[in-house]
Amino acid sequence: MSTNKPLVGAAIIGQSGGPSAVINASAYGVIKTALESDCITKVYGAHHGIMGVLNDRLMIMDEEDPAELELLLHTPSSALGSCRYKIADPETDDTDFKRILEIFQKYNVRYFFYNGGNDSMDTCNKTVSYTHLTLPTKA
Repeated sequence: MSTNKPLVGAAIIGQSGGPSAVINASAYGVIKTALESDCITKVYGAHHGIMGVLNDRLMIMDEEDPAELELLLHTPSSALGSCRYKIADPETDDTDFKRILEIFQKYNVRYFFYNGGNDSMDTCNKTVSYTHLTLPTKA
């Protein structure tokens, strides 16, 4: 019999790609929901997307004024900072992925939200695929 315990830990949200009229509103929705979640212990914003993760440059969203965060709903551009860094395929070079896992472990990250377009989704897909291949599973 399996018990489905909730996954408890920190969350990171990042933005990448071109800024748009709605990317901050999307970030606000994720940040607000994460801050209200019983399963999420700390919410971090990655400064300049995946580069913020790789360089250990995280903003603590829990410490931001809620009224200031709400301004994201009507603020264009990329408030957390963006990047256009394309990580390598992990089968070719897994250096970035090892660093991402190191940062995730350092901050007990269990949730990773990445807001952007096609390259952003490529980053998410590669990261999830790599972590599933390298992290031990519990029986």
